[in-house]
Amino acid sequence: MGRQGLVVVGSINVDLTASVERLPGAGETVAGGRLRRDVGGKGANQAVAASRLGACVRMIGAVGPDADGGWAVETIRSAGVDVNGIAITDFPTGTALIAVDAAGENQIVVCGGANTQVDPGIAIGADEAVLMQLELPLGVVRAVADRAQGFVALNAAPARSLSADLVERVDLVIVNETEYAAMPELRAARRVAVTYGAAGAAMFVDGVETTRVPSVPVTEVVSTVGAGDAFSAALTLAVLAGMSDQDALRTACAVGAAVVAYPGAQPPLRGLETYVTGGCSPR
Repeated sequence: MGRQGLVVVGSINVDLTASVERLPGAGETVAGGRLRRDVGGKGANQAVAASRLGACVRMIGAVGPDADGGWAVETIRSAGVDVNGIAITDFPTGTALIAVDAAGENQIVVCGGANTQVDPGIAIGADEAVLMQLELPLGVVRAVADRAQGFVALNAAPARSLSADLVERVDLVIVNETEYAAMPELRAARRVAVTYGAAGAAMFVDGVETTRVPSVPVTEVVSTVGAGDAFSAALTLAVLAGMSDQDALRTACAVGAAVVAYPGAQPPLRGLETYVTGGCSPR
């Protein structure tokens, strides 16, 4: 499988993750947490995953002038991603506050910081595919989609209202079932992949479900934080590689299933071809 050229335009955060036995309710304090710090952000996670899966990746994003920004850029670079498009701004590096319970379920609060300053005027090569998310300002997402000449994938998370022209421009939208329900405009999208947790994943073409793959049990779930990002990167690469929708979904699901056994959002991965068969992971 050749090295696909992919530009990931997206968020870069430092993840502060507290692992607890159970997630707190409203107004509740839960003690006994274990804290870890990792480089994250949906953009960074997807760029690192795509690189480890074998793509030739460059990332467009922004960090602050702080130590966290330098650490994040170096971590992304060490995964084989071209980081020349990551700007250093006057805003602090983005931060995600994450709580993960014993079953791997999570709650996340994101503080955008430097992610709000990503330059929408980036150059995209005619032979480069683009993968974006919605942790950036919508104006940036729309500008990049308009500028891109080739394939554009959008992980429409977190859920936000999208204009009709953006939905029409995007070649592949990736969401979970909650996001799909919250964004009725996606029924008009040309191709939407929806994950359903234990019920698997499906592809919708022009609003009609055309393919569905089942899930398989995962023996150990440590954290689901990075599973959706790995799924998005893998599905994008699988579609670009010319796989059928069924094979692309199965491959992406197998990658997501491999991720949930790790505590961080950027776990080690093998080449995409090693995941071509398998089942779907929890969302």
